[in-house]
Formats: sequence, structure tokens, C-alpha cells
Amino acid sequence: MTAADVPFWRRPWPRRVALVGPAMGLIIGFMVLPLVLMLIYSFLTRATYGGVIWELSTESYVKFLFERDLDDSLIFNEAYLSIYFRSFWLAGVTTILCVIIGFPTALYMALQSPARKNLLVFLVTIPFWTNLLVRNYAWVLMLRREGLLNGMLMGLGITDQPIPMLYNDTAILIGLTYSFLPFMVLPIYASLERLDFRLVEAAYDLGANRWRALRRVVVPLCMPGIAAGSALVFIPCLGAYVTPDVLGGGKALMIGNLIQQQFGASQNWPFGAALSFTLLAIVLLAMVLYALRFGREQALARV
Repeated sequence: MTAADVPFWRRPWPRRVALVGPAMGLIIGFMVLPLVLMLIYSFLTRATYGGVIWELSTESYVKFLFERDLDDSLIFNEAYLSIYFRSFWLAGVTTILCVIIGFPTALYMALQSPARKNLLVFLVTIPFWTNLLVRNYAWVLMLRREGLLNGMLMGLGITDQPIPMLYNDTAILIGLTYSFLPFMVLPIYASLERLDFRLVEAAYDLGANRWRALRRVVVPLCMPGIAAGSALVFIPCLGAYVTPDVLGGGKALMIGNLIQQQFGASQNWPFGAALSFTLLAIVLLAMVLYALRFGREQALARV
């Protein structure tokens, strides 16, 4: 039978298109087209009472760094840039805290028996069963002046008056760390579970103590898991909205809150779209750097 005798639907390319087509259609319809629409809106002109005027303009991107004076001259404005830097700082500290807490937790899980490993993974995933908004309001009840933590501190005699724990950067860091900690624990645990612990025993035989074996053997071999967990924590933290809004009380804006304000109260859709695409560009840059740094190592490890 020649290639011409094979029915069209049994040829390789039509079969591949039929298999991949539905998934590609969903990706294009629910991800690519909305992003293209957002990109178009970022280059349009803001209407007076919300919406857009279909006139091309780069004013939204200019407004990110500058504001116009009465004579229409541009003056540098660091307000929006400071919110971005503040978001990066909070996301970076949250990632570091998640690594500090998540790595020992994942290492402990990896050293347990198979049955206990499954139980611990189950316990780590339990917070996902509850809505994020409900979990953040639970922290409000714990951190407020009359909350559980202040009550414990005053009951133990550590303080004689309530400590302001809510509606500040500390509360946001606590909420972000709690919310994204499982995204750090699980990738590190996946790397440690595949680790050949005979290498650690060999390090002991060569004279290494526990700290040196951990630093020179365990940590380098699970670095792809740490990097994946860092990406899964850092990138969503940049666009976090619920936690800064609830635990920050609207006083401490992050990028997600700023974008929401532009689409909501400010009714400046082009500027909100420009802020969204600026954040998207930063996230894509971070993902490219991650792929360049760890993609080659993972490919060599498979070989």
C-alpha cells in the first residue's frame, strides 16, 4: 500500500492535528486571545468615564515612570515604581522564608517510611481544600489586637499591651509565606525523594560530617527542586492580591492591588493593561532565566 492509498484521517499529520487540536484551541481561546486583547488595550486611550477610545497611544507606558506637569512636560514619578520594588522585596523575602521552612520539612518527609510519606504529603496539601480568602481572614482573627497571638503573649506576661501585628508588611509576609509554603515543600520533596542517599553515606565514609554532607551533597542535588519551588512561590507573590488586601488593610499596595484599582475605582483600563503586561514581561524574564540556568542541567541528568 502506497502513501496515496492511506486514508487522509490515518496519515500522521491529520492524526496529530486531531489529537493536539482541542488542547491548542483551548490555549488560544482562553490564554492567547485574552493576552492579545490586553496588549491592544494597553496602547489605547483612556475614556473620560471608563472604557477606552480606539486611538493608539503610549501614554499608559509613559505614565508608569512619568507624570505630566501643567505645561505638559514630563516629570519623573517613582510612585508606581516603588510599588513594584516593594512587591519584589516582599516576594523575595517570602521566597527566602519558604526555602528556610520548606527545605527541612521536605527533608524530614523524604526520610520517612513510604506510608508516613503519603500521610505527610496529604497533610501538606490540606490547606488547598480551603479557600484562600477564608484562610487569610483566619489570620486576621489571629493577628488582630484582641486576637489569639496577642492574647497568648499577654497571658504569658511577655507583653503588657497588644502588639500591632495586623495591617503592615509583617502581616503580609506571614500570609504570603503561609499561602505559598506548600508550593515550596512539594517540589523540594520530589527532588529529595529521588535522591540516592547512598551518596550521603559515601560522604560520611570520606570524613564529612552531617553539615558538610548536607551542604556539599544533598543541597546541590536537590537544587532543581529548590529552583522550581522558588519560581512557584516568587512569581505568584508578585501578583498577589487577596493577602495584601486583607492582611495589609489596603495600606500596603502590591502590584496586584494596583492593577485592580486601575480596572476598578480608577477606570483606567489602558494603564491597568500596561501594568499587567509589565508584570507579565518580568515573569517571562524570570522563567527564561530559570530555563537557561536549570534546563540544561536537567537535560544532562536525564542523559
